[in-house]
Amino acid sequence: MQSQAGLKEAGLQDRIQQFFGHKWENLTEKQKNLARSFWRILTYKWQWQIAINSPVMIIWVLDKTIPSVHQFNLALLASLPLPNWLESLIGLS
Repeated sequence: MQSQAGLKEAGLQDRIQQFFGHKWENLTEKQKNLARSFWRILTYKWQWQIAINSPVMIIWVLDKTIPSVHQFNLALLASLPLPNWLESLIGLS
């Protein structure tokens, strides 16, 4: 059984889909092609952004979940010749 909030949310989603569906149908074929091209470029850039950031995200997840990786990362940071203000900013000093 759904709550009232769930029903209201479903109604809102339906109205949003109808609104954008109606707007899409009112576009000319040239405008639709332009919108599709824009969406392909945008999603292509998102794919590259995810691909570029995934190694950093993997290291971050490993750092948060495995203590030995965290200790290694801290030791690596401590071995770098960082200025004092930067060390205090990231919590090494």
